Amino acid sequence: MSVLDSFIAGLPKAELHVHHVGSASPRIVAELAARHPDSPVPTDPEALADFFTFRDFAHFIEVYLSVVDLIRDAEDVRLLTYEVARDMARQNIRYAELTVTPYSSTKRGIPDAAFVEAIEDARKAAESELGVTLRWCFDIPGEAGLEAAEETARIACDLKPEGLVSFGLGGPEIGVPRPQFKPYFDRALAAGLHSVPHAGETTGPQTIWDALTHLRAERIGHGTSATRDPKLLAHLAEHRIPLEVCPTSNLATRAVTDLDRHPIKEMVAAGVLVTINSDDPPMFGTDLNTEYAVAARLLELDAHGVAALAKNAVEASFMDAVGKAALTAEIDAYTAAWRG
Repeated sequence: MSVLDSFIAGLPKAELHVHHVGSASPRIVAELAARHPDSPVPTDPEALADFFTFRDFAHFIEVYLSVVDLIRDAEDVRLLTYEVARDMARQNIRYAELTVTPYSSTKRGIPDAAFVEAIEDARKAAESELGVTLRWCFDIPGEAGLEAAEETARIACDLKPEGLVSFGLGGPEIGVPRPQFKPYFDRALAAGLHSVPHAGETTGPQTIWDALTHLRAERIGHGTSATRDPKLLAHLAEHRIPLEVCPTSNLATRAVTDLDRHPIKEMVAAGVLVTINSDDPPMFGTDLNTEYAVAARLLELDAHGVAALAKNAVEASFMDAVGKAALTAEIDAYTAAWRG
Protein backbone atom coordinates (compact mmCIF):
# COMPACT_ATOMS: atom_id res chain seq x y z
CA MET A 1 0.00 0.00 0.00
CA SER A 2 1.41 3.39 -1.00
CA VAL A 3 1.64 6.33 1.36
CA LEU A 4 -1.28 8.02 -0.40
CA ASP A 5 -3.33 4.81 -0.26
CA SER A 6 -2.74 4.73 3.51
CA PHE A 7 -3.93 8.32 3.78
CA ILE A 8 -7.07 7.51 1.77
CA ALA A 9 -7.82 4.42 3.87
CA GLY A 10 -7.93 6.45 7.08
CA LEU A 11 -9.58 9.53 5.61
CA PRO A 12 -13.11 10.22 6.95
CA LYS A 13 -15.41 10.24 3.93
CA ALA A 14 -18.94 10.76 2.67
CA GLU A 15 -20.41 8.93 -0.30
CA LEU A 16 -23.31 10.22 -2.37
CA HIS A 17 -23.74 7.78 -5.28
CA VAL A 18 -23.85 4.17 -4.15
CA HIS A 19 -26.63 1.67 -4.75
CA HIS A 20 -28.25 -0.48 -2.11
CA VAL A 21 -28.40 -3.85 -3.85
CA GLY A 22 -25.35 -2.98 -5.94
CA SER A 23 -23.31 -2.73 -2.73
CA ALA A 24 -23.96 -6.34 -1.71
CA SER A 25 -20.61 -8.01 -1.03
CA PRO A 26 -19.80 -11.34 -2.71
CA ARG A 27 -20.25 -13.07 0.65
CA ILE A 28 -23.77 -11.70 1.07
CA VAL A 29 -24.71 -12.26 -2.57
CA ALA A 30 -23.50 -15.85 -2.36
CA GLU A 31 -25.41 -16.39 0.88
CA LEU A 32 -28.61 -15.03 -0.65
CA ALA A 33 -28.08 -17.10 -3.80
CA ALA A 34 -27.74 -20.24 -1.67
CA ARG A 35 -31.04 -19.37 0.03
CA HIS A 36 -32.72 -18.92 -3.35
CA PRO A 37 -31.38 -21.76 -5.56
CA ASP A 38 -33.69 -20.94 -8.46
CA SER A 39 -31.53 -17.86 -9.16
CA PRO A 40 -28.82 -17.83 -11.90
CA VAL A 41 -26.47 -16.00 -9.52
CA PRO A 42 -23.49 -18.21 -8.51
CA THR A 43 -23.24 -19.36 -4.90
CA ASP A 44 -19.43 -19.42 -5.05
CA PRO A 45 -17.97 -15.99 -4.17
CA GLU A 46 -15.05 -16.58 -6.56
CA ALA A 47 -17.41 -17.35 -9.44
CA LEU A 48 -19.12 -14.02 -8.84
CA ALA A 49 -16.08 -12.22 -10.31
CA ASP A 50 -16.82 -13.77 -13.71
CA PHE A 51 -20.54 -13.22 -13.27
CA PHE A 52 -19.87 -9.52 -12.62
CA THR A 53 -17.90 -9.05 -15.87
CA PHE A 54 -20.12 -6.92 -18.08
CA ARG A 55 -20.23 -6.82 -21.87
CA ASP A 56 -21.99 -3.45 -21.90
CA PHE A 57 -24.47 -1.37 -19.91
CA ALA A 58 -27.45 -3.49 -20.96
CA HIS A 59 -25.70 -6.61 -19.71
CA PHE A 60 -24.89 -4.85 -16.44
CA ILE A 61 -28.59 -4.09 -15.93
CA GLU A 62 -29.44 -7.74 -16.65
CA VAL A 63 -26.94 -8.97 -14.05
CA TYR A 64 -27.95 -6.28 -11.57
CA LEU A 65 -31.61 -7.29 -11.77
CA SER A 66 -30.71 -10.94 -11.17
CA VAL A 67 -29.11 -9.86 -7.88
CA VAL A 68 -32.14 -7.69 -7.07
CA ASP A 69 -34.22 -10.86 -7.41
CA LEU A 70 -32.33 -12.34 -4.43
CA ILE A 71 -33.89 -9.77 -2.10
CA ARG A 72 -37.20 -11.50 -1.42
CA ASP A 73 -38.29 -10.67 2.12
CA ALA A 74 -37.83 -8.00 4.76
CA GLU A 75 -35.07 -9.93 6.52
CA ASP A 76 -33.09 -10.06 3.27
CA VAL A 77 -33.50 -6.28 3.05
CA ARG A 78 -32.35 -5.65 6.60
CA LEU A 79 -29.38 -8.02 6.34
CA LEU A 80 -28.20 -6.44 3.11
CA THR A 81 -28.56 -2.89 4.43
CA TYR A 82 -26.67 -3.51 7.66
CA GLU A 83 -23.87 -5.41 5.90
CA VAL A 84 -23.44 -2.58 3.39
CA ALA A 85 -22.99 -0.21 6.33
CA ARG A 86 -20.43 -2.58 7.85
CA ASP A 87 -18.38 -2.47 4.64
CA MET A 88 -18.63 1.32 4.68
CA ALA A 89 -17.40 1.50 8.26
CA ARG A 90 -14.29 -0.47 7.30
CA GLN A 91 -13.48 2.30 4.79
CA ASN A 92 -14.02 5.13 7.28
CA ILE A 93 -17.15 6.27 5.46
CA ARG A 94 -18.97 8.35 8.04
CA TYR A 95 -22.01 9.33 5.98
CA ALA A 96 -23.64 7.85 2.89
CA GLU A 97 -26.70 8.61 0.81
CA LEU A 98 -27.64 5.13 -0.32
CA THR A 99 -29.74 4.84 -3.48
CA VAL A 100 -32.60 2.46 -2.72
CA THR A 101 -35.12 1.15 -5.26
CA PRO A 102 -38.29 0.20 -3.33
CA TYR A 103 -40.17 -0.81 -6.48
CA SER A 104 -37.74 -3.67 -7.12
CA SER A 105 -38.76 -5.20 -3.81
CA THR A 106 -42.44 -4.29 -3.59
CA LYS A 107 -43.16 -5.73 -7.05
CA ARG A 108 -41.66 -9.00 -5.78
CA GLY A 109 -44.15 -9.09 -2.94
CA ILE A 110 -42.39 -7.38 -0.03
CA PRO A 111 -44.98 -5.02 1.53
CA ASP A 112 -43.92 -1.39 1.27
CA ALA A 113 -44.23 -0.77 5.02
CA ALA A 114 -42.13 -3.86 5.79
CA PHE A 115 -39.48 -2.74 3.32
CA VAL A 116 -39.27 0.73 4.86
CA GLU A 117 -39.20 -0.72 8.38
CA ALA A 118 -36.33 -3.03 7.42
CA ILE A 119 -34.08 -0.31 6.00
CA GLU A 120 -34.89 2.05 8.86
CA ASP A 121 -34.10 -0.61 11.46
CA ALA A 122 -30.77 -1.29 9.74
CA ARG A 123 -30.06 2.45 9.49
CA LYS A 124 -30.54 3.00 13.21
CA ALA A 125 -28.42 -0.03 14.08
CA ALA A 126 -25.66 1.07 11.69
CA GLU A 127 -25.47 4.49 13.28
CA SER A 128 -25.41 3.26 16.86
CA GLU A 129 -23.23 0.18 16.36
CA LEU A 130 -20.98 1.09 13.42
CA GLY A 131 -20.81 4.88 13.47
CA VAL A 132 -22.13 5.16 9.91
CA THR A 133 -24.91 7.62 9.15
CA LEU A 134 -27.13 6.40 6.31
CA ARG A 135 -29.64 8.45 4.39
CA TRP A 136 -31.86 7.26 1.54
CA CYS A 137 -32.40 8.29 -2.05
CA PHE A 138 -35.49 6.46 -3.34
CA ASP A 139 -35.01 6.06 -7.08
CA ILE A 140 -37.21 5.13 -10.00
CA PRO A 141 -35.87 2.21 -12.08
CA GLY A 142 -36.31 3.96 -15.41
CA GLU A 143 -36.55 0.76 -17.43
CA ALA A 144 -39.74 -0.17 -15.51
CA GLY A 145 -41.58 2.90 -16.78
CA LEU A 146 -44.26 5.11 -15.30
CA GLU A 147 -45.80 2.37 -13.17
CA ALA A 148 -42.54 2.19 -11.24
CA ALA A 149 -42.40 5.98 -11.06
CA GLU A 150 -45.88 6.13 -9.55
CA GLU A 151 -45.09 3.44 -6.99
CA THR A 152 -41.78 5.04 -6.02
CA ALA A 153 -43.35 8.48 -5.61
CA ARG A 154 -46.21 7.02 -3.58
CA ILE A 155 -43.90 5.19 -1.17
CA ALA A 156 -41.58 8.17 -0.87
CA CYS A 157 -44.32 10.72 -0.26
CA ASP A 158 -46.79 8.64 1.76
CA LEU A 159 -44.44 6.58 3.94
CA LYS A 160 -41.49 9.02 3.90
CA PRO A 161 -39.10 7.27 6.29
CA GLU A 162 -37.01 9.36 8.64
CA GLY A 163 -33.81 8.68 6.69
CA LEU A 164 -35.19 9.67 3.27
CA VAL A 165 -33.62 12.84 1.82
CA SER A 166 -33.84 12.59 -1.97
CA PHE A 167 -35.56 11.23 -5.06
CA GLY A 168 -33.70 9.77 -8.02
CA LEU A 169 -33.89 8.05 -11.39
CA GLY A 170 -31.61 5.19 -12.37
CA GLY A 171 -31.40 2.36 -14.87
CA PRO A 172 -30.75 2.68 -18.61
CA GLU A 173 -30.83 6.12 -20.17
CA ILE A 174 -31.12 5.08 -23.82
CA GLY A 175 -34.82 4.89 -24.68
CA VAL A 176 -35.81 6.29 -21.27
CA PRO A 177 -36.23 10.06 -21.73
CA ARG A 178 -36.03 12.13 -18.55
CA PRO A 179 -38.96 14.55 -19.17
CA GLN A 180 -41.65 11.85 -18.75
CA PHE A 181 -40.76 11.61 -15.05
CA LYS A 182 -41.39 15.29 -14.31
CA PRO A 183 -44.75 14.83 -12.49
CA TYR A 184 -43.18 12.35 -10.07
CA PHE A 185 -40.21 14.56 -9.32
CA ASP A 186 -42.60 17.48 -8.83
CA ARG A 187 -44.44 15.47 -6.17
CA ALA A 188 -41.22 14.47 -4.44
CA LEU A 189 -39.89 18.02 -4.42
CA ALA A 190 -43.20 19.29 -3.05
CA ALA A 191 -42.80 16.73 -0.25
CA GLY A 192 -39.44 18.26 0.66
CA LEU A 193 -37.12 15.81 -1.07
CA HIS A 194 -34.10 16.69 -3.21
CA SER A 195 -33.76 15.80 -6.91
CA VAL A 196 -30.77 13.59 -7.84
CA PRO A 197 -31.36 11.79 -11.16
CA HIS A 198 -28.77 9.87 -13.15
CA ALA A 199 -28.08 11.60 -16.45
CA GLY A 200 -25.48 11.73 -19.19
CA GLU A 201 -23.74 8.46 -18.40
CA THR A 202 -24.48 6.52 -21.58
CA THR A 203 -26.23 9.33 -23.45
CA GLY A 204 -25.20 12.85 -24.42
CA PRO A 205 -25.38 16.24 -22.72
CA GLN A 206 -29.03 16.76 -23.68
CA THR A 207 -30.02 14.15 -21.09
CA ILE A 208 -28.31 16.26 -18.43
CA TRP A 209 -30.06 19.40 -19.65
CA ASP A 210 -33.37 17.49 -19.49
CA ALA A 211 -32.63 16.42 -15.91
CA LEU A 212 -31.88 20.02 -14.96
CA THR A 213 -34.84 21.53 -16.81
CA HIS A 214 -37.60 18.99 -16.26
CA LEU A 215 -36.55 17.19 -13.06
CA ARG A 216 -34.95 20.23 -11.38
CA ALA A 217 -31.85 18.19 -10.58
CA GLU A 218 -29.77 19.46 -7.66
CA ARG A 219 -26.99 16.92 -8.31
CA ILE A 220 -26.33 14.80 -11.36
CA GLY A 221 -25.57 11.10 -11.13
CA HIS A 222 -22.53 10.44 -13.35
CA GLY A 223 -22.82 13.29 -15.88
CA THR A 224 -19.98 11.75 -17.85
CA SER A 225 -20.96 13.39 -21.14
CA ALA A 226 -21.14 16.91 -19.69
CA THR A 227 -17.68 17.67 -21.05
CA ARG A 228 -19.03 17.49 -24.60
CA ASP A 229 -20.96 20.73 -24.02
CA PRO A 230 -18.94 23.73 -22.79
CA LYS A 231 -22.13 25.69 -22.08
CA LEU A 232 -23.38 22.86 -19.87
CA LEU A 233 -20.08 22.67 -17.99
CA ALA A 234 -20.21 26.42 -17.40
CA HIS A 235 -23.80 26.14 -16.15
CA LEU A 236 -22.91 23.33 -13.72
CA ALA A 237 -19.95 25.30 -12.41
CA GLU A 238 -21.81 28.60 -12.10
CA HIS A 239 -24.77 27.09 -10.26
CA ARG A 240 -22.59 24.78 -8.15
CA ILE A 241 -24.48 21.70 -9.30
CA PRO A 242 -22.34 18.71 -8.27
CA LEU A 243 -21.51 15.71 -10.40
CA GLU A 244 -21.43 12.29 -8.75
CA VAL A 245 -18.45 10.77 -10.56
CA CYS A 246 -17.85 7.00 -10.46
CA PRO A 247 -14.72 6.29 -12.56
CA THR A 248 -14.44 2.48 -12.35
CA SER A 249 -18.18 2.08 -12.89
CA ASN A 250 -17.95 4.18 -16.05
CA LEU A 251 -15.25 1.87 -17.37
CA ALA A 252 -17.09 -1.32 -16.38
CA THR A 253 -20.30 -0.26 -18.13
CA ARG A 254 -18.33 1.05 -21.15
CA ALA A 255 -19.49 4.61 -20.57
CA VAL A 256 -15.79 5.39 -21.02
CA THR A 257 -13.46 3.18 -23.01
CA ASP A 258 -10.25 3.96 -21.14
CA LEU A 259 -9.89 5.09 -17.53
CA ASP A 260 -7.00 7.36 -18.50
CA ARG A 261 -9.40 9.19 -20.82
CA HIS A 262 -12.05 9.70 -18.17
CA PRO A 263 -13.42 13.26 -18.44
CA ILE A 264 -12.92 14.04 -14.73
CA LYS A 265 -9.95 16.31 -15.53
CA GLU A 266 -12.08 18.45 -17.83
CA MET A 267 -14.84 18.61 -15.22
CA VAL A 268 -12.47 19.86 -12.54
CA ALA A 269 -10.71 22.27 -14.91
CA ALA A 270 -14.10 23.80 -15.73
CA GLY A 271 -14.71 24.50 -12.04
CA VAL A 272 -17.45 21.87 -11.59
CA LEU A 273 -17.99 20.53 -8.07
CA VAL A 274 -16.89 16.90 -8.46
CA THR A 275 -17.55 14.17 -5.90
CA ILE A 276 -16.05 10.68 -5.95
CA ASN A 277 -18.25 7.61 -5.56
CA SER A 278 -18.26 3.84 -6.08
CA ASP A 279 -21.76 3.22 -7.57
CA ASP A 280 -22.06 -0.61 -7.33
CA PRO A 281 -18.70 -1.41 -5.72
CA PRO A 282 -18.53 -5.23 -5.42
CA MET A 283 -20.02 -5.65 -8.88
CA PHE A 284 -17.25 -3.45 -10.30
CA GLY A 285 -14.49 -4.91 -8.15
CA THR A 286 -13.91 -1.62 -6.36
CA ASP A 287 -14.69 0.38 -3.24
CA LEU A 288 -14.66 4.05 -2.31
CA ASN A 289 -11.03 3.98 -1.21
CA THR A 290 -10.04 2.60 -4.60
CA GLU A 291 -12.07 5.26 -6.39
CA TYR A 292 -10.27 7.98 -4.45
CA ALA A 293 -6.95 6.43 -5.46
CA VAL A 294 -8.05 6.39 -9.11
CA ALA A 295 -9.16 10.03 -8.91
CA ALA A 296 -5.90 11.02 -7.20
CA ARG A 297 -3.95 9.47 -10.07
CA LEU A 298 -6.08 10.99 -12.81
CA LEU A 299 -6.03 14.44 -11.19
CA GLU A 300 -2.42 14.18 -9.94
CA LEU A 301 -3.41 14.93 -6.35
CA ASP A 302 -1.45 14.74 -3.11
CA ALA A 303 -3.01 14.09 0.30
CA HIS A 304 -4.31 17.66 0.58
CA GLY A 305 -5.92 17.41 -2.85
CA VAL A 306 -7.61 14.15 -1.88
CA ALA A 307 -8.87 15.75 1.34
CA ALA A 308 -10.34 18.59 -0.73
CA LEU A 309 -12.20 15.99 -2.83
CA ALA A 310 -13.56 14.44 0.36
CA LYS A 311 -14.81 17.86 1.47
CA ASN A 312 -16.54 18.28 -1.91
CA ALA A 313 -18.72 15.30 -1.02
CA VAL A 314 -19.59 16.85 2.33
CA GLU A 315 -20.51 20.13 0.65
CA ALA A 316 -22.64 18.37 -1.97
CA SER A 317 -24.41 16.16 0.56
CA PHE A 318 -27.82 16.77 2.11
CA MET A 319 -26.46 16.72 5.65
CA ASP A 320 -27.57 19.58 7.88
CA ALA A 321 -25.15 22.40 8.60
CA VAL A 322 -24.05 20.92 11.93
CA GLY A 323 -23.27 17.56 10.34
CA LYS A 324 -21.37 19.16 7.47
CA ALA A 325 -19.28 21.27 9.85
CA ALA A 326 -18.48 18.27 12.04
CA LEU A 327 -17.36 16.01 9.18
CA THR A 328 -15.39 18.80 7.52
CA ALA A 329 -13.60 19.45 10.80
CA GLU A 330 -12.83 15.75 11.15
CA ILE A 331 -11.33 15.66 7.63
CA ASP A 332 -9.23 18.76 8.39
CA ALA A 333 -8.01 17.35 11.70
CA TYR A 334 -7.07 14.03 10.12
CA THR A 335 -5.20 15.77 7.30
CA ALA A 336 -3.37 18.13 9.67
CA ALA A 337 -2.25 15.18 11.81
CA TRP A 338 -1.12 13.12 8.82
CA ARG A 339 2.56 12.27 8.92
CA GLY A 340 2.83 10.36 5.67
